Amino acid sequence: GTLIYILCTKGKSPVYLGSSFAFITPIAAAYAVGGIGGAMTGVMAVGLVYVIVAIIIHFVGKDWLEKLLPPVVIGPMIMIIGLGLAPSAINQTGLAAEILDWKVILVAAFSFLVTTIVMTKAKGFIKVIPFLIGIASGYVLAVILGLVDFTPVLEASWFSIPDFKFPFASYKPTFVALMTIVPIALVTMCEHIGDHTSLGNIIDRDLIKDPGLDRTLLGDGIATFVAGAIGGPANTTYGENTSVVGMTKVASVKVIGLAAIIAICIGFLGKFTALVSTIPNAVLGGVSLLLYGFIAVNGLKVLIKNSVDFEIPKNVVVASSMLVLGLGGAAITIATGNLSITISGMTLASIVGILLNLFLRDKEEVLVGESTNVREDNSESIKEELLMLKNDIKEELTVELKEELVDAINEAINESKKVKDSKKENKKSSKKTK
Repeated sequence: GTLIYILCTKGKSPVYLGSSFAFITPIAAAYAVGGIGGAMTGVMAVGLVYVIVAIIIHFVGKDWLEKLLPPVVIGPMIMIIGLGLAPSAINQTGLAAEILDWKVILVAAFSFLVTTIVMTKAKGFIKVIPFLIGIASGYVLAVILGLVDFTPVLEASWFSIPDFKFPFASYKPTFVALMTIVPIALVTMCEHIGDHTSLGNIIDRDLIKDPGLDRTLLGDGIATFVAGAIGGPANTTYGENTSVVGMTKVASVKVIGLAAIIAICIGFLGKFTALVSTIPNAVLGGVSLLLYGFIAVNGLKVLIKNSVDFEIPKNVVVASSMLVLGLGGAAITIATGNLSITISGMTLASIVGILLNLFLRDKEEVLVGESTNVREDNSESIKEELLMLKNDIKEELTVELKEELVDAINEAINESKKVKDSKKENKKSSKKTK
């Protein structure tokens, strides 16, 4: 995916693509409804949505996207993604089991604590990879407590071809779960824009303009489509990559490309992939307690950073409706003939939030719209008056006045120098007395 992105952006953007956590729940739901065909068709559709949006932005611009997805919609979307994954994390830690396994809980708690300590206390590069260190530490404890079975590693070959899934060969594409996955693309698009903006600020280059948002979205979209076509999850830009670039000051596309090639090679190492598969759920659960909460908090940060005012009734209605629908298990099934489409959870919340935001307008927005029209009508006349005033001043400014102004400026400069010199003398005298 990263290599495709680099090609589409002409090697101008040092961004790394990886699998997106935002799609975990939707892909699982799509798989439950339509099997592997439903899940992978949804992922490919997400890629197509990216490509379509990229084409529209190329010809129209991106203002329409900002109006469609303001912070009051994006914030709750991200919160629902994180909080929606919370039950999965609790199950993995063993805290939801009828009979508690203290070994599992101990490993989960240890993984959680190590990740927390690294995140809050560590410095330098270590601070960028708290989840990786938490997983490694929890894995070591799990081995000591006998929770890891190394049989898959011993049986695996050193070289193995990943289990690719191709449409029509491995499965038949189906569209029954399309609406479960596709709307999440709206959230990851905003994440895409945010990551590129942040990275651009670090490297002092506007990536939204060069290579352009249309090209970056195109690369992300094609990469996601290809991932779905071979049986992989949807891609997204990694914020961790931005942190690493900011810390190391290495913003080389060649380095990013090399990292992508190494990641691809690792995928063909049978022993390594088997070792990764032996990581116990307890370890993943302990880290996920933070990770999924971290996603939800990012939604809050979007609201705070953009100063979303919840004294405005419209904002309250949009956010509260989305949160309840997204986390409450609401679902709508639309059946037409042999085809039935179920819209639930995150998807339903996204659609409702977007529609409410578009159709509800508070008084302040109406007043702003009217005043904007007035300003546009008067802007030209104000400019003309200012130009006339400027010309009048130039004409009336005689040679004598110019000389007086120069003298006054020179006097002011001399006075400031005297003040500085006196301060220096006072400092010297105070040092001598000491």
